[in-house]
Amino acid sequence: MNIGIDIGSTASKVIVFDREKEKIVYKILMPTGWNSKETSFEIYNRLKSKNFDVDNSYVVATGYGRISVPYANRIVTEITTHAKGAMFLLGKDCDVIDIGGQDTKIINITNKVVTDFIMNDKCSAGTGKFLEVMSNRLGITLEEMFEISKKGNPAKISSTCTVFAESEVISLMGEGRKKEDIASGVIHSIANKVVGQTRKFRNKAKCYFLTGGFSNNEYMVKLLSELLETEVKTHKLGRFAGAIGAALMGKK
Repeated sequence: MNIGIDIGSTASKVIVFDREKEKIVYKILMPTGWNSKETSFEIYNRLKSKNFDVDNSYVVATGYGRISVPYANRIVTEITTHAKGAMFLLGKDCDVIDIGGQDTKIINITNKVVTDFIMNDKCSAGTGKFLEVMSNRLGITLEEMFEISKKGNPAKISSTCTVFAESEVISLMGEGRKKEDIASGVIHSIANKVVGQTRKFRNKAKCYFLTGGFSNNEYMVKLLSELLETEVKTHKLGRFAGAIGAALMGKK
């Protein structure tokens, strides 16, 4: 067996890939928690409880906490694993948009090879953590944030730093702006940051594949497609792209 472990800043994903049958046989999605090393041991114990022989499998770790997996045979950056996982799920070349908890990455793929990538800094207001901060400020859940944003006219949020953007949201609340307008402004702010990153590439991509925590959100996929003027594809296992790519990089 090959085991891919993607320990992100917010969530950890695990894929068990059967090399002989060439298919995914088990997966785990769980919160990373405050300690990545503890999370890695919890993953180990969960796999053992399902009778997977972790010690005799080839384990590849990736993601924010990849160095915290002491039983990993190999450690790989998430740029490589998300690209490989996306190509596996989509079946062809497509630039990858990965909106993570702490950063957002745009990965350019040509002829099944990563040719370039762009990553925002951790202060940028275009990540999952940014959305979490703003939903807490508005007193609503992430699901409610997306739902009410569909009904609003997006309020302008221009700051590229989460702290300053939160100040903008507080000001909008003080002005009496509708909650749905502020929520829409937050979602559009994230999407616009992604669009800005893609434009740093010389050539416009023919298609994009969304991975990460927003990959199963229909509204985000639709909004990005409209703003990029190009189809944005995704997959029900899009959130597992990094773990899938890691598992595929295991030895045969």
